[in-house]
Amino acid sequence: MKAFKMNLLTKIDPTKRQNGHFLTVKHVTNLSPNMLRVTLHCPSLKDMDSSRQGAHCKLLLPRPEMSKEVFKQIISVRPSELSAEQRPVRRTYTIRHFRIENMEIDIDFVNHGDNGPASSWARHATRGSFIGLLGPASPKIKDFYADWYLVAADMSALPVAAATIEAMPRDARGVAIFEIITEADQQSFNAPVGLEIHWLLHSDSQDPSTAQLSFLKEMDWPIGIVQTCIAGESGLIKKLRQYLTTEKNLSKQDTYISGYWKIGLVEDEHRAWKNNESKLEG
Repeated sequence: MKAFKMNLLTKIDPTKRQNGHFLTVKHVTNLSPNMLRVTLHCPSLKDMDSSRQGAHCKLLLPRPEMSKEVFKQIISVRPSELSAEQRPVRRTYTIRHFRIENMEIDIDFVNHGDNGPASSWARHATRGSFIGLLGPASPKIKDFYADWYLVAADMSALPVAAATIEAMPRDARGVAIFEIITEADQQSFNAPVGLEIHWLLHSDSQDPSTAQLSFLKEMDWPIGIVQTCIAGESGLIKKLRQYLTTEKNLSKQDTYISGYWKIGLVEDEHRAWKNNESKLEG
């Protein structure tokens, strides 16, 4: 880190820069025994569309002992222009809430202890701590037109599922299935009254689970168009996708179903695994 020069940006071709947002922590809230919410302030997000709740973003995690001034330069440069020592760790997260009037966003983190870089950062964050952000992208589901909705998520995908539920029409009907670690990890959110919410317990996220798949197979299936928002561990997601597309004949355009992580892999390894799976599937 000592080799990093404060005038780096003057040496970088403008085409090699990126629009990284610099955010500071306002406060950290313990939502449950296994979920933290970090509220962040970012004036440069003032022009962001408030509909980006539920959208993915890339968080850029500062290296230990990195100063605020250096980090602001780091997040403005493409990773290819930085050394491995300078390059921030990137992790994909969901915008849970966006309050444009206060230029605040909430990011929810599963509390893995200090085993993962993002969880460790969130656990130790205090008012004034800083982080970078790229994006956000557009929400995965922007149009709600179904007769019935199916939502399924583990704790890693609970933020995108909850944001999707809160964006649904108030007369929406369907089922939401959440797989959590303890009963105390249940959350409340503004769901349509016609949406049934079920909480399944699975105490060890590193132990493969088929509880959601079993629930779906035992469920009475509705008539009409079904839209889905389903995300979580990739091993289970592969089985859910196969069941919904082959057994229930759901169309691709009506389904958002995505693996967010995989047992035994870090994010970069998981991304490579997903790319390989996509090639194998054609």
